[in-house]
Amino acid sequence: MELVELNPLKGALVGLPGIDGLSTEQRKRLTIAVELVANPSIVFMDEPTSGLDARAAAIVMRTVRNIVNTGRTIVCTIHQPSIDIFESFDELLLMKRGGKLIYAGPLGTGSHKLIQYFEVLPKIRPGYNPAAWILDVTSATEENRLGVDFAEIYRESYLYLQNQELAENLSKPDRNSKFLSFPTKYSQTFFGQFLACLWKQNLSYWRNPQYTAVRFFYTVIISLMFGTMCWKFGDKRETQQDIFNAMGSMYAAVLFIGITNAASVQPVVYVERSVSYRERAVGMYSALPFAFAQVAIEFPYVYVQSLVYSLIFYFLAS
Repeated sequence: MELVELNPLKGALVGLPGIDGLSTEQRKRLTIAVELVANPSIVFMDEPTSGLDARAAAIVMRTVRNIVNTGRTIVCTIHQPSIDIFESFDELLLMKRGGKLIYAGPLGTGSHKLIQYFEVLPKIRPGYNPAAWILDVTSATEENRLGVDFAEIYRESYLYLQNQELAENLSKPDRNSKFLSFPTKYSQTFFGQFLACLWKQNLSYWRNPQYTAVRFFYTVIISLMFGTMCWKFGDKRETQQDIFNAMGSMYAAVLFIGITNAASVQPVVYVERSVSYRERAVGMYSALPFAFAQVAIEFPYVYVQSLVYSLIFYFLAS
């Protein structure tokens, strides 16, 4: 929470995008924080500043920089960065159209290493954004005008040879290194995952009283309706048809409350499913503890709901 600067918002509700709850910039920082829960050594981000104004983008990138300072590696794409954001990166991988590399190396202070690499091209104006400048001078139009292929120039450069040598060295394990293995796929046991999912689901239900209120209101209305339709069926036992009516009313009542409960929980499961996909993808928990937690948190609500429904129907239908 402190790393991504979310301590002031630790009690806030996430809400729905564009409606209530956290702002877009705060949601992005929260998403980054969720990814960090699994303690990854490398994090991939796809345009973390897209859709943000300059101030919000600066806050997000400051968060990213804080994460890098803890020793983690972050690989991210960036769209139209400002000078400050661009120069907060340590290294740049630049490709031209077609996916061919034209630069892969450090930026340096004030992007001086990048600028030195392309120093034969038109000089950058003082105060000009290096990101915009490098895109201008390496465009297809400039390649045609100068009669050069920047991808070919990179492959013949000392920087390319240096990167190839580094990649080759890193691809070979150290002789004294031990085989990397993990006893379990997840950091927590099955029960630990279950408790974490149960705690999260409990908070989700507790913060959504409208959902619970609508369920119970609907239960009372339906039980009154069924009880009125089957009024005093239990008192009539003179003929075989009376018995069939009583048995049929109980069967219909039980079947309907089951279908109602199954249908009412679907919107909640639909929302939670997308969240679980993302969290399971980063190895936070497996599918089974999440499913058990969903069933366990539903049980007390369904129990009370069924009890109210049964009591009302029982006394009306005798």
